[in-house]
Amino acid sequence: MKYIKFFLVGILFGIVMSKAEIISWFRIYEMFKFQSFHMYGIIGSAVVLGMISMFLFRKKMVKTFEGNEIHIAPKKVGLYRNLLGGILFGLGWALAGACPGPMFVLIGRGIVAILIVIFGATLGAFLYGLLKDKLPH
Repeated sequence: MKYIKFFLVGILFGIVMSKAEIISWFRIYEMFKFQSFHMYGIIGSAVVLGMISMFLFRKKMVKTFEGNEIHIAPKKVGLYRNLLGGILFGLGWALAGACPGPMFVLIGRGIVAILIVIFGATLGAFLYGLLKDKLPH
């Protein structure tokens, strides 16, 4: 019962993603072919919201549910790893037709083939955990 609020927010988020057509393979295909602004508008809105949220976290204007301050650890600056990570993420997104969040919404919509993608994503996360210490960070 303690986590029911997070479960309900997740369901609401899934409904919003579905209604906004973020999970649509056709919308993703349009985006990668630069034929529609739909996905770029949604991604841009998310980036702006993220920037505002980070500003509020850093100014200590937002706290956790328990009332604790949110601390953001500084990240290393590195163009190479960001470009490589972005390229790998984009290729996976283009090949799978879904990024990590909507994969689970697609299961809820009855798209069983996405289980292959979820298996691959889980395997990739597991392998990263095993090889993390050997990879450049």
